[in-house]
Amino acid sequence: MRKSLLAFGLLALLSSKAFSADYLIDTSGAHASINFKIQHLGYSWLTGRFNTFDGKFSYDPAKPEASIINININTDSIDSNHAERDKHLRGEDFLYVKKYPEAKFVSTKVENLGGERLKIFGDLSLHGITKPVIIMAEKIGEGKDPWGGYRAGFSGTTRIAMADYGIMTNLGPASTHVELMLNIEGVKQ
Repeated sequence: MRKSLLAFGLLALLSSKAFSADYLIDTSGAHASINFKIQHLGYSWLTGRFNTFDGKFSYDPAKPEASIINININTDSIDSNHAERDKHLRGEDFLYVKKYPEAKFVSTKVENLGGERLKIFGDLSLHGITKPVIIMAEKIGEGKDPWGGYRAGFSGTTRIAMADYGIMTNLGPASTHVELMLNIEGVKQ
């Protein structure tokens, strides 16, 4: 009887992982993007993206709150469509990529908000500082692809204060926060 209870308990602990699937973010096919925007002096929006990143996630549509997400971003890959500005963004005033070549997001909790909406809590490490962030996300869809694989895709947004990550360059009162937009498509492993 004791062995049966122990086996049942172990099965219950593993069951949430047993039904979830692991996905690799499809960056090689350019089916994922990490974009940003920040107000330029309060007059317009400056937009850009990070061209090089990777990651993975675990997802079960029957239990989305058990999801786990990990994303690594090469900060040197920042691209605002302006070479001189990108050089400045890579420097000590902003990302300081020589000292901090990578940013990282690791989820800590996921709330199912109903429908396809999720609230993803996690830690964002940027510029040598790790702070909690919340990503408001939505499942876009999932299913078989034409090449015999299975995919799931999500979109999410968050907003961070540059000062929270030790980036103190003053661009004016309208330019203190950066909005991040993530479009993630994963291939089931």
